Amino acid sequence: MEISALPTLEQHLMAELATPPTEVRRLFHGRGRCWPGLEQLTVDWLSGQVLVSLFKEPSAEFLVALEQLLETLVASETWQQSGATSLLLQHRDREGAPMDVLWGECRDYQDVVENGLTFKLDLGRKQNNGLFLDMRLGREWVMQHANGKRVLNLFAYTCGFSVAAIAGGAEHVVNLDMAKAALSRGRDNHHLNQHDLKKVSFLGHELFKSWGKVRKLGPYDMIIIDPPSFQKGSFALTKDYQKILRRLPELLTAEGQVVACVNDPGVSSSFLIEGMATEAPELQYQYRLDNPPEFKDIDPEGGLKVLIFERQPQG
Repeated sequence: MEISALPTLEQHLMAELATPPTEVRRLFHGRGRCWPGLEQLTVDWLSGQVLVSLFKEPSAEFLVALEQLLETLVASETWQQSGATSLLLQHRDREGAPMDVLWGECRDYQDVVENGLTFKLDLGRKQNNGLFLDMRLGREWVMQHANGKRVLNLFAYTCGFSVAAIAGGAEHVVNLDMAKAALSRGRDNHHLNQHDLKKVSFLGHELFKSWGKVRKLGPYDMIIIDPPSFQKGSFALTKDYQKILRRLPELLTAEGQVVACVNDPGVSSSFLIEGMATEAPELQYQYRLDNPPEFKDIDPEGGLKVLIFERQPQG
């Protein structure tokens, strides 16, 4: 990270805060590599709490210069009129991803709104806060297409897709994730949106040991696959994704849809398109969803990939 690039960050943040978002948003996305010298830095607007994240340990000189910039920012009229309530700096490359409160007071939990839906975030307790902002348009698509459908949400995490599906009129959603604490937060998210939990199932299991349970609750009109790139002892994307793809035909209805996602910058869309053609050829690729405009990436294949597949009638 380069000190000479910090005026670009300041200019960008001043422009964004002049008309602050009404919902949760990324304000600055250095990781898209469109801003040389700031590739390991992001800034998010979390309903008034502004979170600056460093993904790589900077030089001591850069850190001092960054904190001086942020001090100038909070003293500005633009900041004072933005409605910001705190300024936080998270060191994601340090053990435990510690967070410094640079201004204001940090609330451990923060409710935020996205697409009109409410989600509870953890701040300063874990590396990830509970909602991946680059998936906003993916959740929006699910909300628009879930009406009347039975949905399977694999690697559900805090159930953002599930909340979107129920809001969109889904008949039932089955959430599966081995992290039971994340599923508990998912239940909280449904409660925040006054959803009927009789329409939602939470399975705290490891997927590859649970195909029987998953199949029993099907078939599904929509399956969402949003795995981590790597989960020690349970999932490696390039090795294990195919095992999921080949199971899809036995889990889907005759005209079912699949939302397949890859968030590894080193893995392109063709990995999923070619993998599906090999493992489940009756599922045909339809299109890739756009990423939110604030997540601009110098390489279109470097950002999040969200691909839509549909089962074609046989005969």
